[in-house]
Amino acid sequence: MTFKDLGIIDPILEALEAKGYTYPSPIQEQSIPILLKRKDLLGCAQTGTGKTAAFAIPILQHIYNDQIKNTGQRKIKALIVTPTRELAIQIGDSFSEYGKHTGIVNTVIFGGVKQGPQTQALRRGVDILVATPGRLLDLMDQGYISLKDVRYSVLDEADHMLDMGFVNDIRKIVAKLPTKRQSLFFSATMPPAIVKLSQKILGNPEKVTIEPKKTTAERVEQALYYVSKKNKPKLLIHLLTRNAVQSTLIFTRTKHGADKITKFLKKVDIHSEAIHGNKSQNQRQNALLNFKEGKTNVLVATDIAARGIDVSDLALVVNFDLPNIAETYVHRIGRTGRAAASGIAISFCDIEERAYLKDIQKLIAQQITVIEEHPFLNSGDNEPVEKPQRPQRSHKPRRTDDRSDSKKKVDPENKHKTDRRRKPFTKRRD
Repeated sequence: MTFKDLGIIDPILEALEAKGYTYPSPIQEQSIPILLKRKDLLGCAQTGTGKTAAFAIPILQHIYNDQIKNTGQRKIKALIVTPTRELAIQIGDSFSEYGKHTGIVNTVIFGGVKQGPQTQALRRGVDILVATPGRLLDLMDQGYISLKDVRYSVLDEADHMLDMGFVNDIRKIVAKLPTKRQSLFFSATMPPAIVKLSQKILGNPEKVTIEPKKTTAERVEQALYYVSKKNKPKLLIHLLTRNAVQSTLIFTRTKHGADKITKFLKKVDIHSEAIHGNKSQNQRQNALLNFKEGKTNVLVATDIAARGIDVSDLALVVNFDLPNIAETYVHRIGRTGRAAASGIAISFCDIEERAYLKDIQKLIAQQITVIEEHPFLNSGDNEPVEKPQRPQRSHKPRRTDDRSDSKKKVDPENKHKTDRRRKPFTKRRD
């Protein structure tokens, strides 16, 4: 089945063909017919499955057909709410690409930057608004945004919204939306809290599930390294220097931890950049652009800052710190093995993270393969040990774990294609 077979109008088909899109992905093939009938939708799909196009294309088509009948000042007809600015920007770009021949105007608003350019765009009039919750509510309170004309609403990455503590903001936003509208709700996982939230937003929705409930992408080869906290930096350097990795995304639980990783990588001449909430919007965008263009091979990110990263053929994801929320693991490894590609995800686990690992393996219903032979193997005792062939103590790098990192009050950041065809990080024969 092609996009044309789905009944997509010519202006959108032209844009899709220009991008080389002829055949819809499974979530697009299942969702688009439902949405073209103006039915509510509850979608469970992991990142990289094409869900942005699954909702963007029908929304563009509806607005295009409606605007033929309606003239005058542009009013917000579609609202897409997303957890992070990176993801908001990515979605806005998708609407611009798919709708470039329709005359439909979209804009993106998010916090962390001056609101002037955003309010100017709103004054000029927009058809589609992509927003993060905080900035949306702020501009609504200031009178720049009215949602009374919204006909289509999308809540994307809902599970991560809850992880970030946005549930009350979402309720406030939904309360301002017209009762008569088409509502779309997407999440990579469907825990009870997400199901409960969806029931308050949707009315008798059609359901589309692409990945089986509570599973990770089958294409991602997963590996686990037991290692002490103090030896995680050494193991990371060992893996990066002994394997010709071209694109690596490293996850850490904290902003401070992300900065520390870039510093010790710099000491061994591995160029990397970090993105997290303490970085300015320009710094984050530049780091992402450098990573996508291959100018930087290693990107270190917190979970929240990484939302919206869309890099074709990402070779490797490294969980430097295991996430304390099992569902976050699914989001992380979904950065690689996107669409039909294969990918590798490796995780470091110290003795304090064993409980997190247990939760993760329960969620994904499988045991992650343990790599037992590496130079920094954890003995399994309370005091991790190094193998004897490693350098003397005088050569050990400065301690990199910051106990205050794990004890301090957690904020949302801390809460959690070139196909390289590389072999996984297994035993190495020198």
